Amino acid sequence: MNTLMTFSRRTTRTAPGAFLLPVLLGMGQPAEAASVTRPQQLIDVTQEFLEQSVTDYLQRNQISGRHEIAVNRLDPRLRLALCDIPLSSRQESSQPIGRVTVRVSCEGSNPWTVFVPAQVRLFRDVIVTRRPLQRDTILGEADIGLVERDVGALTQGYMTDPEQVIGTRLTRNTLNNQVLTPAQINQVDVVSKGDQVVINAKGATLNVRMTGEALVGGAVGTQIRVKNSNSGRTIKARVTGPGQVEVDM
Repeated sequence: MNTLMTFSRRTTRTAPGAFLLPVLLGMGQPAEAASVTRPQQLIDVTQEFLEQSVTDYLQRNQISGRHEIAVNRLDPRLRLALCDIPLSSRQESSQPIGRVTVRVSCEGSNPWTVFVPAQVRLFRDVIVTRRPLQRDTILGEADIGLVERDVGALTQGYMTDPEQVIGTRLTRNTLNNQVLTPAQINQVDVVSKGDQVVINAKGATLNVRMTGEALVGGAVGTQIRVKNSNSGRTIKARVTGPGQVEVDM
């Protein structure tokens, strides 16, 4: 299901207890305000860099949601040489979500590098249960809902499309308002062993329909063995719906 991408930007927040991993190559500079790069400048550069990185990441991966960025506090006593060219930023983490580190560098006449940690939280509408449910329950529309959660904290996974959940079977008991994960559901067989099915053979310019018998059961999207009623041959076909399978010509 296609969803409209929405983004929300938040003002800079700083988290207490931050750490700093500096690699300094120009510490012998004067400490006067006019000749140093102060910690707040590093925080501002990191915030701006992450705002752009997160927005690009969400758009590139077609992810809808909103995000919050909190750049960690830096030691206020930190004094780095004033850079004579614009500071450069580079992401050290694999993706700009969760705990991230940004490498901020001066590549001018008095070079230095500092690593600035931050926390990026991504909030999305995810599927949760609306009441306690028993194992083997076939999920209906009334059983699930969408609730905004920080998906970075959902280490077991999550789902966002109700259409992918409705009609599936629970593999375990669930609590009220519990986030559903892919491991907690199974597709329900829509074809059973011995069912008479319609075989749709599709080609580039020709479609052929014939009847057959399912030799095994299967859910939508799975491959099953089907016996062609006309030829007696056993073929592999993909289940597309109740009583319907498809093969490529």
